[in-house]
Amino acid sequence: MIGGSKVLALIPARSGSKGLPGKNIRPLHGKPLLAWPIEAAKASRYVDRVVVSTDSEAFARIAREYGAEVPILRPADLAADTSPSSAAVIHMLDYLAVQGHVFDYFVLLEPTSPLTEGSDVNVALETLHARRDQGDALVSVTELVTSHPAFAVKRDDRGRIEPYAAVDFRRLPRRQDIDPLYALDGSLYISAVDRYRETLSFCHDRTLSHLMPAYKAHEVDSLIDFICIEAILSHYDQVCLNPHP
Repeated sequence: MIGGSKVLALIPARSGSKGLPGKNIRPLHGKPLLAWPIEAAKASRYVDRVVVSTDSEAFARIAREYGAEVPILRPADLAADTSPSSAAVIHMLDYLAVQGHVFDYFVLLEPTSPLTEGSDVNVALETLHARRDQGDALVSVTELVTSHPAFAVKRDDRGRIEPYAAVDFRRLPRRQDIDPLYALDGSLYISAVDRYRETLSFCHDRTLSHLMPAYKAHEVDSLIDFICIEAILSHYDQVCLNPHP
């Protein structure tokens, strides 16, 4: 609870990943991927309840083992590749509300962003709650540096390159001169429940941002991502001392 407002942590974990089968429970640094957001949510001083939305009883058993609740399994029609994530969110919010459990805020943490910590959840919730006159939702972002579009190039049909945003290569800006740009990184999403019900989205004209360091912004989409995140976790103390790209 934060300032008298109840907080739900919701972790989506469907079983049907095609790119990397079983991704959400694949072992990462000694724990299934699903365990990481559960532990981050439980480490937050503000989260009142940690719930997993899954279509798999096997995933549900793992979620409960690490301290989350699975009040109901997600119906198959809400767990397909084409199912909107908002439908799974509303399904769980509605189910909990019918049981008499109503929340003011909910935090969505995805297993594919395992480097999010309870401290990140705390700071993000504090930001949103303190600035409710300016926003109803908050999402994490990370700064674009090497992938900034100012340095993008085009290729012609012969494979030759030219700048995408500059007249020629002599006009490319210095890195310190470019306007900062940011990307949605998936590390965490927060919304007031009533606003989410209206918009079915975290991103709208009243969305605030929480800046994540580049090393925490890694998402798991492939085996290479697993390997990179394993390396970060194996050298975590060193990475934290030098968090910038």
